[in-house]
Amino acid sequence: MTLNSTSSYFILEVYIYLGTLRHFYFMITALLYFVIIIANSSLIVVICLNRSLHEPMYLFLCSLFVNELYGSTGLFPFLLVQILSDIHTVSVPFCFLQIYCLYTYANIELCNLAVMSYDRYLAICYPLQYNTRMTFNKAVLFISAIWLYSFVKFLITLSLNIRLTLCGNTINSLYCRNYLIVKLACSDTKVNNIYGLFGVVLSIVVPLLPILFSYMKILKMCFSGSKQTRQKAVSTCTPHLASLLNFSIGCLFQILQSRFDMTSVPSVVRIILSLYFVILQPLLNPVMFGLQMSKIRNTCKHLFCYKMLTGQRDLMMI
Repeated sequence: MTLNSTSSYFILEVYIYLGTLRHFYFMITALLYFVIIIANSSLIVVICLNRSLHEPMYLFLCSLFVNELYGSTGLFPFLLVQILSDIHTVSVPFCFLQIYCLYTYANIELCNLAVMSYDRYLAICYPLQYNTRMTFNKAVLFISAIWLYSFVKFLITLSLNIRLTLCGNTINSLYCRNYLIVKLACSDTKVNNIYGLFGVVLSIVVPLLPILFSYMKILKMCFSGSKQTRQKAVSTCTPHLASLLNFSIGCLFQILQSRFDMTSVPSVVRIILSLYFVILQPLLNPVMFGLQMSKIRNTCKHLFCYKMLTGQRDLMMI
């Protein structure tokens, strides 16, 4: 990538003057990041250490929780630095690294949710054949394919952006975004736009197909199946649907802000909307899946009780 000026950084112009409140917002942001790390890491450890959770459904959940850590790490440390800074700039290499992290995070998230919907379809509609249709090895293959596909797909996007000649360095955002960088280009962006549309189809339409197919089949099974089947569908699909809806709303906010002029919208509203999908998703997923999935909930209770008993025993021995 080349700039017509000698600038080697981008200016982020959405940040507002916080004054003495900067330390308060820093503490709130740091607390949110800490909660995200603890909540997601705890469930990853629970799933990895407990053999009874080494099933396809929980492997997909583990992949989801790892992705929450990956996505939030692509944003939160950067936000913490910017909150305390008087000058809101970001170097060009780091800006592209952040774009790569956040866009791969979003793609992995949606693909992971798509595979999870297919997994729920097999579990509800084919309970007797589920263990042969969705094995441990197939689950690992699905997860590996999702992560590899996402990393390779956005390497192409990154390589197309790096070749652009930019005629400005001011971004109307809290953090780096792909489309806003492309808008700064004064060279031909036809290839970027074509691949961008192709990428949208790959990133949204392709994962949406198995989600719609799976839930149409699950809904049909619920109407024709027994009460037990309906209860199983509700208990396992509710957190997944809630996560999918929450992520879709977050992505919609991102698209609206990138593609449309939002200068008339108050700064505080723009800040909330831009942070929605990277904050709420990593916070809500461990809560929704941790509380709704009875096997995870019971395992956490068992581990907590075991730690409490062990601690009491150690105190008695002192």
